[in-house]
Amino acid sequence: MHDFLVRLHFSENAIDHLINLGAALLILLLGLWLAARVANFALRAMQRAKFDPTLSGFLRNLINGVLIVLLVVMALQQAGVPSAPLIAALSTAGLAIGLALQGSLSNLAWGVLLIVFRPFRVGDYITAGGIDGTVDSINLMHTLLVLPDNREAIVPNGKIGAEAIVNFNRRGTRRFELKVGIGYGDDIGKAMDVVRELFDADERILRDPAPGIWTESLGDSAVNLVIRAYTRSGDIWGAQTDLLRRIKERFEAAGISIPFPQRELRVVQGKLPD
Repeated sequence: MHDFLVRLHFSENAIDHLINLGAALLILLLGLWLAARVANFALRAMQRAKFDPTLSGFLRNLINGVLIVLLVVMALQQAGVPSAPLIAALSTAGLAIGLALQGSLSNLAWGVLLIVFRPFRVGDYITAGGIDGTVDSINLMHTLLVLPDNREAIVPNGKIGAEAIVNFNRRGTRRFELKVGIGYGDDIGKAMDVVRELFDADERILRDPAPGIWTESLGDSAVNLVIRAYTRSGDIWGAQTDLLRRIKERFEAAGISIPFPQRELRVVQGKLPD
């Protein structure tokens, strides 16, 4: 009789374990299906909100991964596995992985922030991480810059986020500055009128904000003028170099000199004292 009761108790325990395993498997299968649906729904919502495709895909996978981890923990609990040691093991593993991938996680975090807040976009000319270049692509881990001489620079997002970002294209216009010296015997007003005529003749130079020319300083051998003007971001180099050349040509035609640095040397003849 005792043996029969033992076998009956064992059978009931085995049945309970089988039921728990079946329930755990069912939770896992249904949960995986539901997690995929939730992740895809979140992806479609982000696409409707016009999120960046790279960020949308990353967040979709992150949501799916978190849900799967939660499902595995729930399934193991249903199967009878103690949850406390499992959670402790997952926490320890997460801490170890986080310490090992500290730099990569920093790049990833900054990549998400750069994509969300958009301090620059593809095609902008920027200074980031101490490098000047045109943004070719923005990824979660790094940003690809094309340098002015057509070299490529792959800059980690963590380095970009840790330093100042200068965007040369964000506002659509840029100001350039030229400094030109004229002789002390030349007419300052005439020189300024020549430059203003060149402002009016170049359509690339914007009227608002208005360009200007001022007397900056009295140098050793020249009266120094400072010239400032705004152009569209894409016109700045051509407008600046063309204006400088035309100033030189028009000053020469108008008889206005552009003196070069010089020193006056006096030679005194005579017998030196003892």
